[in-house]
Amino acid sequence: MTHDVNWNSYTGSSSFILAGMLLLATIVLMFVGMRFRQGTPGSRPGKFLGALLICSFVCAILTFLTTITAYDMADGQQGINFTSTNPITPVTVTTAFVTFFVILYLTRNSGARAAIGSAIVGTIAAPLIFELPFDLIVMGQTFPPSPPTLYTPLFFFPLFLVEILSFALLTLSPIMRLSKITFFLLAGMFFVFAVWALAGFAYPSTPFPIAMNMLSKIVAFAVAISLFLRDREKLVLPVRSREVTHSQGEKSSEAAPISS
Repeated sequence: MTHDVNWNSYTGSSSFILAGMLLLATIVLMFVGMRFRQGTPGSRPGKFLGALLICSFVCAILTFLTTITAYDMADGQQGINFTSTNPITPVTVTTAFVTFFVILYLTRNSGARAAIGSAIVGTIAAPLIFELPFDLIVMGQTFPPSPPTLYTPLFFFPLFLVEILSFALLTLSPIMRLSKITFFLLAGMFFVFAVWALAGFAYPSTPFPIAMNMLSKIVAFAVAISLFLRDREKLVLPVRSREVTHSQGEKSSEAAPISS
């Protein structure tokens, strides 16, 4: 059996229902972004928990690679072939390189170790910010080998684990923090998904789905970069504090009695 695309498009009312759900997610993220108050970064995992996170992430990747091998073998045995190409890979690779160096630049004053570590975990998480909701959307539209009730979870569950653990790795960075911009950009990605859904969330083999796929992926990388933007208030507050202290010092000098 030969397939021209890697997943089926949504048709009829299902595409409108999907678009409505994605639009609702967009609105919720916008609301959270408007209400969000940025605080100090949370506590980082200790050495043991950090090592456990990294080992778990590596094990999840190895598990996923093993399931892909089993999935491909089943495809071959059952004569399932895909003729589709992937025009998005060059965009993903290019944007990943750009993201790494942008995060490295943004965190340059935090020390080499923190900057490089932040750039690595940020670049790992960036495409998976796109992939997690994307995979949830297309999971039921794919062409798994028979029986699908076995091979669909065999492929997607280890992939979900990789994606979730990649987000957990972000906590290893002492610089990473959520901000309003993060929620607004994430809302933008879901809005692009919603527009794409109106066209059936079709495989990127024609100009419109290709553009939607590229745009939403670029926004996902921007979400990752926003996690490492410096807080504007931190840049302004020290200056204000010095000004207040200086003015208070002048007032104290003026108010102090002159001793004879």
